[in-house]
Amino acid sequence: MPFARLAAATTPTAHIGLGLAAVGRPGYITLDREADLPPSRSVEALRERTFELLDAAYASGVRYLDVARSYGRSEEFLADWLHARPDIRDVVVGSKWGYTYTAAWRTDAEGPHEVKDHSAAAYDRQRAETAEQLGDRLDLYQIHSVTPESPALTDKELHARLGELTAEGVTVGLSVSGPEQAAAIRAALEVTVDGEPLFRTVQATYNLFDTSAGPALAQAHDAGLTVLVKEGMANGRLAAAHAPAALREVAEETGLGCDAVALAAVLRQPWTGVVLSGAATSVQLVSNLHAAAVDLDDEQLARLAGLVEEPVAYWERRGRLPWH
Repeated sequence: MPFARLAAATTPTAHIGLGLAAVGRPGYITLDREADLPPSRSVEALRERTFELLDAAYASGVRYLDVARSYGRSEEFLADWLHARPDIRDVVVGSKWGYTYTAAWRTDAEGPHEVKDHSAAAYDRQRAETAEQLGDRLDLYQIHSVTPESPALTDKELHARLGELTAEGVTVGLSVSGPEQAAAIRAALEVTVDGEPLFRTVQATYNLFDTSAGPALAQAHDAGLTVLVKEGMANGRLAAAHAPAALREVAEETGLGCDAVALAAVLRQPWTGVVLSGAATSVQLVSNLHAAAVDLDDEQLARLAGLVEEPVAYWERRGRLPWH
């Protein structure tokens, strides 16, 4: 399993990954993103920014890199970076299928920027597209944003296809989204192919505002899955400019940023395998990586626990965030 490479890594930042959702396309829902990216949202400008982030991340010990078919040109940018640096062989590369990017490189696209389809036909199409970009550098392929009603949890034809991918040496996982993440995770644990569990990783949203998936993620970890955490910064709501008072106070006590404290609270969970940074600038990335140095005491953790929102309220608010 490719995540054994992370288990062998000794740097504190090896278990912080870099996700390219924010820089692989010109529009995304992260707060203040319009000020974080270059004035030009051209393909070449974002390719250059992606290379800058990947170079900084690798030099700082980051070893997991996360992209998706729906993150604009993220797979292409990552593939170009890997091709330009052939000596880098110790990273773990994960991508996702199940959403199609439909914004045509526009920030003002009419309608949704991505369209969901978890059918076997969509998998076949997107698997071929990912293979064209990443070739044999793909370590992990995840179903993107599974919810309890997703056909991906019951489609035996799809499961057989994914089982074939496992036989080829690619780890199969899923990401989950929405207020019922825990139910989706538990349903995924029951999916088998030829008597063996199909999914070996699960990626979920977990942060100071939404901790509802925690018990299910602990169950998945106990079942042998590697847990990846996304949206640890709640799409920018936990960054300094928007952070609630309790987080700002704890950050001041630690001498580090709100972002580092927010991510540290996720890193300390015993089931956490990788926590993703969604940084759009190198300064943000370095600040995020300070999470590995944050030591929170019980009293500080109790204050931060008071920030939890009801899952439905959290996801309704997330759904209202505009595409910048």
